[in-house]
Amino acid sequence: MKKLLIVVDYQTDFVNGSLGFKKAVKLEKGIVNKIKLFIKNHDDIFFTMDTHDDAYLNTIEGKKLPIKHAIVNSAGWQLHGEVRKYAKYGTIITKSSFGASKLMTLLTTSKYKQIELVGLVSHMCVLANAVISQTASPNTPIVVYRHLTASFNSKLHQQALNVLKHLHISIK
Repeated sequence: MKKLLIVVDYQTDFVNGSLGFKKAVKLEKGIVNKIKLFIKNHDDIFFTMDTHDDAYLNTIEGKKLPIKHAIVNSAGWQLHGEVRKYAKYGTIITKSSFGASKLMTLLTTSKYKQIELVGLVSHMCVLANAVISQTASPNTPIVVYRHLTASFNSKLHQQALNVLKHLHISIK
């Protein structure tokens, strides 16, 4: 049985674009190394991509976070840096909110021996997609790597990891 790596929203706008932050930039090498390991082991990889259109500011999220980001097909929407060249080895999952509803469908129709999550932002999309993964695959061990995810707010990052831990998701 294969393992699954979910690379959550490692997109240019979240790394060094409109919503970027220094800690996000530092994740790239570790995420790339994790991707290479999964490719070498013939395991599966999903890349979630936050995806909005020009009407983003009129959405509920856009009204609460009024910064245009991840506009489909823009430079900021693309997977960031070296991660982008590995997209061909995985499945792209676009999403218009924090969690990817398509992830639920994919996980309920596939079985994995372990699901691992890395990417951005820990207290938002990583948290949401870890919970979706656990809901879809309640008997599959799920791991979030604390040093391969980050937030622009260190306190919220730690709180998210604590919440995930109490939801029986391993933090490594």
